[in-house]
Amino acid sequence: MGRAKKVVLAYSGGVDTSVCIPYLKQEWGVEEVITLAADLGQGDELEPIREKALSSGASVSLVADAKVSFIKDYAFPAIQANALYENRYPLSTALARPLIAKLLVDAAAEYGADAVAHGCTGKGNDQVRFDVAIAALNPDLKVLAPAREWGMSREETIAYGEKFGIPSPVKKSSPYSIDRNLLGRSIEAGPLEDPWTEPLEEIYAMTKAIADTPDEPDYVEIGFDKGIPVSLDGRVLNPIDLVTELNERVGNHGVGRIDMVENRLVGIKSREIYETPALLVLIQAHRDLESLTLTADVTHYKRGIEETYSQMIYNGLWYSPLKSALDAFVQKTQEVVSGTVRVKLFKGNSTIVGRKSELSLYTPDLATYGAEDQFDHKAAEGFIYVWGLPTRVWSQMHRK
Repeated sequence: MGRAKKVVLAYSGGVDTSVCIPYLKQEWGVEEVITLAADLGQGDELEPIREKALSSGASVSLVADAKVSFIKDYAFPAIQANALYENRYPLSTALARPLIAKLLVDAAAEYGADAVAHGCTGKGNDQVRFDVAIAALNPDLKVLAPAREWGMSREETIAYGEKFGIPSPVKKSSPYSIDRNLLGRSIEAGPLEDPWTEPLEEIYAMTKAIADTPDEPDYVEIGFDKGIPVSLDGRVLNPIDLVTELNERVGNHGVGRIDMVENRLVGIKSREIYETPALLVLIQAHRDLESLTLTADVTHYKRGIEETYSQMIYNGLWYSPLKSALDAFVQKTQEVVSGTVRVKLFKGNSTIVGRKSELSLYTPDLATYGAEDQFDHKAAEGFIYVWGLPTRVWSQMHRK
């Protein structure tokens, strides 16, 4: 692969992405490195990160506030699709990658860069997500991944950075690798690499231990409009405020922790801990509302679509033709998914205790066993005869 002259680098302010700046210039002959830090609600002070990039040798240091787009354009469609990878992980980290890729491609166009770069290693999923998303958005851009190629240990990377004036981490580095955004946190590495080891309470930041949760439940009513969460307890909220408040309320009751061994795209298994309080409850509530407003055949067919959809997000195919086609199906189903779901939060559990919709297909007069029953019981006998006919014929043939 030919090297590039001007590169836009996805930048977090950590050791690897900081060292990427001098490495790209010294080892790969890049003339100019422009860094881009995406604000996805990770809570970091972004001004020091912006300044660190400049002091590490970047010619331009960009900070993009992408929180609104992150929720509206990435999280909400995933909620509409009830996207849970391996039926457990709501893709809080994976959803950020196609957005960051888009920001990189847009910045490369604006600044006339011929390449973009990231600090991913060769063992994770993120390298695939970035590389494939960038190729989908602009196949002419080169993608550079120095950390995938430089072969340096953590200590060697820090020493390399120090040669070019990048300070080593001030405090003893945590043994954990943590990624945070508005949707949640992912925690891996250190003691967690042993799947038998129980996570220490110290790793959690968004969810309380059960022993510390309130002794009274919190009931939250989540309002949806065409599959998109729009209100809490009747208060219409913007996307960021809705997710932020729900994270706080759900996490306060110890809901939203996931401890799983997942199958990475690169073929290895990885033990991951996630905290995704709001996202898990939103998917739970949304799926329940669908049970009230979608017909049986659409509900059942959509389950298979959801599994494929979540795999595509996890595997970096957000901008693929199949994902686009599935989006059209999901959006069509969501035209009737409006209403309110009541969730009880208590001692580590989120329980759906009520749901209502003006588009509800639930008919009390048909469902009741009381005097108001309007179901035609006599119709059942003929239906059962026709429904069971293939089974009856098969049985008569094979019992001879």
